[in-house]
Amino acid sequence: MSEDKPAETVENTPAEASAIPNGKGHEPGEEISASAKTPLAEDGEKETVANSAQNASPNRTENADTNLPESQEFLSGVEEKKTTRFTDFEGKTSFGMSVFNLGNAIMGSGILGLAYAMANAGVVLFLLLLTVVAVLSSYSIHLLLKSSGIVGIRAYEQLGYRAFGTPGKMAAGIAITLQNIGAMSSYLYIVKYELPLVIQAFLKVDKPAGEWYLNGNYLVIIVSIAVILPLALMKQLGYLGYTSGFSLSCMVFFLIAVSPLILAMHACKRHVTSLLLPTAYTIPILAFAFVCHPEVLPIYTELRNATKKKMQHVANISIAIMYIMYFLAALFGYLTFYGAVEAELLHTYSRVDPYDTLILCVRVAVLTAVTLTVPIVLFPVRRAIQQMAFPNKTFYWPRHIAIAFVLLLFINLLVIFAPNILGIFGVIGATSAPCLIFIFPAVFYIRIVPKEEEPLRSFPKILAACFAGIGFLFMTMSLSFIIIDWTTGTSKASSGH
Repeated sequence: MSEDKPAETVENTPAEASAIPNGKGHEPGEEISASAKTPLAEDGEKETVANSAQNASPNRTENADTNLPESQEFLSGVEEKKTTRFTDFEGKTSFGMSVFNLGNAIMGSGILGLAYAMANAGVVLFLLLLTVVAVLSSYSIHLLLKSSGIVGIRAYEQLGYRAFGTPGKMAAGIAITLQNIGAMSSYLYIVKYELPLVIQAFLKVDKPAGEWYLNGNYLVIIVSIAVILPLALMKQLGYLGYTSGFSLSCMVFFLIAVSPLILAMHACKRHVTSLLLPTAYTIPILAFAFVCHPEVLPIYTELRNATKKKMQHVANISIAIMYIMYFLAALFGYLTFYGAVEAELLHTYSRVDPYDTLILCVRVAVLTAVTLTVPIVLFPVRRAIQQMAFPNKTFYWPRHIAIAFVLLLFINLLVIFAPNILGIFGVIGATSAPCLIFIFPAVFYIRIVPKEEEPLRSFPKILAACFAGIGFLFMTMSLSFIIIDWTTGTSKASSGH
């Protein structure tokens, strides 16, 4: 099946009709392809004998799959000699590794900016907003998984193509690219500013004299080449499960270690709620913190014995774990520094005692965690670029490597010249995050689910339409507040650390 004819997906036999893209059957009640059966289905039994010799050679089938276009990797099937054959490899990633990968994709998204959001919004309002965004994110993943099950597609961009054609695919691809480049920039920004301070503390250098190993620009390039690039060159996302687990362990250590620091420093008076103008950054930072949607469908594809229900459990557990970690990280940072907390929490902790062994270990753990998150976030960007620029090309290692290298080069340049991490969180979170979390999953669901199954005035579709409206509301409100903040001169977005 070519990308230009997405509606020609057909079932071949009753056995294949219950299959999903990784070759596994649906559980009872699972959505299957909504395409009507064609006369090809009647020919399926006639072709079984003719194809038995070919099907008896798994190596031959496996080799043929490797030459299929990358745009078809997540599709439910392709026509080949009047037969429907699923092109996805069989998922081999365990449930636990999938939770690690999705949790790591969520975790890196702004955990160090949440204490700043709590300081501006207050504890009660922050907790309320965090809960609402977490629940909405879970519902959004439900919409994506149901749309994916209906048409048998497991790529965000291809869902956009099925719903709105090429404009839908391009919109999804651009949003994923902007969102994840902003996320990777924020992670490397942390590395740029924190790693030199950590090395300086370990070496007991009070007054740097321009040493190259204390220059953040050099260090971020070294980390990108030595650590991030090799991991980003992995062919499948599931291979990063172990590094994701280690990354999450580092953040757990961060939470355990910083809790005793709460009594170490009280810089400002506490406040419970606040409606000051800096609250404008709270919603964008929270929306940015729960964006994992570009990674959901690739992780779904690689999940062993994948079903929609099982993937929803992976998403719910990941969101619940990160909800707890987010709240504790924000609370500990806020109770330590109150209103004096900075946009980047890790930099704020250096005020307590930059040479304290515990604080140094915490900073190293956080640096490790955010560094290992970058490859997870890079995978969907590379796929989006391939879907937009090379939709019908087969997998090609030089292109796979080149895209990763160019992306890291661009992001390094962006990090070196970026003015402030808060600007990245605010602007990107206020634009692409609402699209990926709220708007796209809802409108794709409304367009993809057949009217025969759910009419436009049915409750699920009305709920999805309201969900998209919430996304537009969040986007408009956040952008308006940030623009007002900048024009009044009260924004910290243009100031450096």
